[in-house]
Amino acid sequence: MFDYAALDALATVIETGSFEAASARLGVSQSAVSQRVRQLEERMGAVLVIRAAPCRATEDGARLIAHLREVALLETELAPSETPPVLRIAVNADSLATWVLPALAEVEGVRFDLVIDDQDHSAGLLRRGEVAGAITADEGPIAGCDSVSLGRLRYIATASPDFVARHFPDRIDRHSLRAAPALQFNAKDRLQDRWASMIAGMPMGLRAHRIGSTEGFVEACLRGMGWGLNPEVLVRAHLESGALERLGPAPIDVPLYWQSASRLKAPLAPLTKALRQAAKAVLL
Repeated sequence: MFDYAALDALATVIETGSFEAASARLGVSQSAVSQRVRQLEERMGAVLVIRAAPCRATEDGARLIAHLREVALLETELAPSETPPVLRIAVNADSLATWVLPALAEVEGVRFDLVIDDQDHSAGLLRRGEVAGAITADEGPIAGCDSVSLGRLRYIATASPDFVARHFPDRIDRHSLRAAPALQFNAKDRLQDRWASMIAGMPMGLRAHRIGSTEGFVEACLRGMGWGLNPEVLVRAHLESGALERLGPAPIDVPLYWQSASRLKAPLAPLTKALRQAAKAVLL
């Protein structure tokens, strides 16, 4: 049996970022928090906390925290708790900006800890047990998980009229694409490369601004910083007003799935239902 007071101390240190803040939240002395974590580390024979600013969990520490959160979530099926359990899930930024928040708002009795990651990579968090569920482009199902198809998020290549006049005055081909600045969400984002390769008929090495914000991505397009693929639902009004132009005839549809731990199927059922309903209103 684990010492769940010690596990709670560990989770609180990571959630608050320091032993001092954990002490204030738990209502015990800082030395008591340190002792609980140290005893847990001695029992496990491993370092569980990287003592930095902020404190971070080691891989072993993260697994223990995930276990604690799963137990708390399962216990809510037996009796309501005064302290809502933490539900850690992975969500891609574009889904968060377009359709996920209405679903989360429908779910009561939990505190969400959202990990923002690219839909092509979020499944890895689920495989490692770092999250209880993930919105992912991986159909799966991942071992030990249930997979639900949500629909397809359509992306449109867009740029401002001024940008098009400057960089694509005649046509969009491999030469103009290689010269024109693109936009990229982060190092994992390959949507622009996929689209450019479809247009050029060959792999492309794009020059890109990195803007790790869905809303900032749209704003950068509007201001003529570069071209990029945006969720159609976010740019539809800009396309209709002429503030943005559609580049080429080919959209990219990204299929999305909700994958979650099978052992948590019952406590996650309200969230699964809410995600399916919210997705139906926006996704293809």
